[in-house]
Amino acid sequence: MTELEPSARPSRLPAALRAMRPRQWVKNVLVLAAPVAAGSLFQVPVLISTAWAFLAFCLISASIYLINDVRDVEADRQHPKKRLRPIAAGELSPRTALVLAAVCLVAAVALGWFVAPLLALTVAVYWVLQVGYSLFLKNEPIIDLAMVASGFLLRAVAGGVASGIELSQWFLLVAAFGSLFMVAGKRYSEISELGAEAGTRASLARYTATYLRFVWTLACTAVILCYSLWAFEQHGDLEWLGLPWAALSIAPFTLALLRYAYVIDRGDAGEPEDVVLTDRVLQVLAVLWVVPLGIGVFS
Repeated sequence: MTELEPSARPSRLPAALRAMRPRQWVKNVLVLAAPVAAGSLFQVPVLISTAWAFLAFCLISASIYLINDVRDVEADRQHPKKRLRPIAAGELSPRTALVLAAVCLVAAVALGWFVAPLLALTVAVYWVLQVGYSLFLKNEPIIDLAMVASGFLLRAVAGGVASGIELSQWFLLVAAFGSLFMVAGKRYSEISELGAEAGTRASLARYTATYLRFVWTLACTAVILCYSLWAFEQHGDLEWLGLPWAALSIAPFTLALLRYAYVIDRGDAGEPEDVVLTDRVLQVLAVLWVVPLGIGVFS
């Protein structure tokens, strides 16, 4: 037998927890988007509601990951990385995984209802759409992109409904096209990584790299345009030092998207959470974006 790759070395986390993919929970920070855009994140009630929304989406996404891995167990065993997931590797039985998925579902919806009925509805809609994707729509071109993108979009919406924040048209457009950008980039990277073996993944077999490049390029353009239009409309009563901070945030925001597009083009964006957690340049650009945005929104 060959020596295990670094990414394949045994983890100290229990198989059940690893199957819930806690590393991918970083996506759930999108619940902060609406409170930040509204400039109300640091209001204590909003901060608490947002934290609960984050936890609810960690639970509901864990439920989906468990169901997906049970559904895709045979295909995952043919994938160079996904074969190491606990269910595909035989560390966690499908039956146990489904029981855990049901527990996470009930806990997420109950928590959502405790915070706000609309949050419970958002969580439930997320689960229905993602299960529908896993069971029926995964192999439908275009529809599968929309279903996965809806997961990112609903995360962004959840932060608003949890606190009763009105969601602007620009916010929804940026969130929608940003979600499509991430998903199309993920698919493009998967095709680039698997190459001729892409046919072993049914969700990739009907796409070409050129088509996916068109989709993520179009989505990236739309995100920059919509964000810029939103930023130019922000005029606080008191602009610190007399500078249009929201407008100034357009530059690092655009550079961050271009950096992520660079990662996509290299074929390294198959796991978006890994890009966010490991790409230092992207992290620096994110800080340079958040600082003027925060000053513009909260001043």
